[in-house]
Order: sequence, then C-alpha cells, then structure tokens
Amino acid sequence: MSYWLVKSEPNVYGWEDLIKEKQTVWSGVRNYAARIHLKAMKKGEEVLFYHSNEGMEIVGIAKVIKEFYQDPTTEDINWVAVDLKPVKKLKKPVTLTQIKSDKRLQEMALVRLGRLSVQPVTEKEWKIIIELAGEK
Repeated sequence: MSYWLVKSEPNVYGWEDLIKEKQTVWSGVRNYAARIHLKAMKKGEEVLFYHSNEGMEIVGIAKVIKEFYQDPTTEDINWVAVDLKPVKKLKKPVTLTQIKSDKRLQEMALVRLGRLSVQPVTEKEWKIIIELAGEK
C-alpha cells in the first residue's frame, strides 16, 4: 500500500469542505509529475490533506475511493482525477515548520518539492506524521 499527500488552499477547497461534502473529485491538477502520482493512487490508499498558503499544515486523512479517470474539468484526455473521502481530522495539525525541523523528514517530498500538489509519502514518513499529530 502506498501513501500520498494532496495540497489545497483552504479558502479554495479546505478540509472542512471535504467533511461537509463527504467526498470529492480531486480534479484540476495540471502538473505532469502530480498526474503521474494521481494515476498511481489505488482505491483504499490513505492521503494526507495539506492546507497550502494559509495554515501550511497537514490537517486530516482522506482515502482514495475511486482510481484515476479523465478529469471532468477538461476535455483533454491526458489529465486525470481521483475521488477522495475524509477519514479523520488529525488531533493536532502538523505544520510545515514542524516537518522541516524534524531531521527524520528531510527527504519528504513536501520539504524537497514544495510546489508539487500531489505527492507520494513513504511509510516511514507517514508514521512520523501520524506520531507528530498525536495519533496512534
């Protein structure tokens, strides 16, 4: 099983929007590397939900409920979307500052490739984030 991180500005689409809607189409991604990651996501895999620009913190865990298909926001068949649903809000958000200051997370894509909107998370990184969030 793989783990992932998706980024969204909370004033555009935040964690609370996902909670309210109960699921969403993760669409509108127009980055080639992010598209590769969307295509690699499998049903049931867990996803860290990161608030970018405002907050700059991981706030929740979502799950992939539908694997990639053509992005409904474009007619270009090369762009894809996945469907996500919320799993849980983290007890404590994990800030970008915390992540950058934790030596164990120096190789995390969020630190190295800050602008990438969909990125892989290793199992080790996942466990550290969960620990920092006060989860079991």
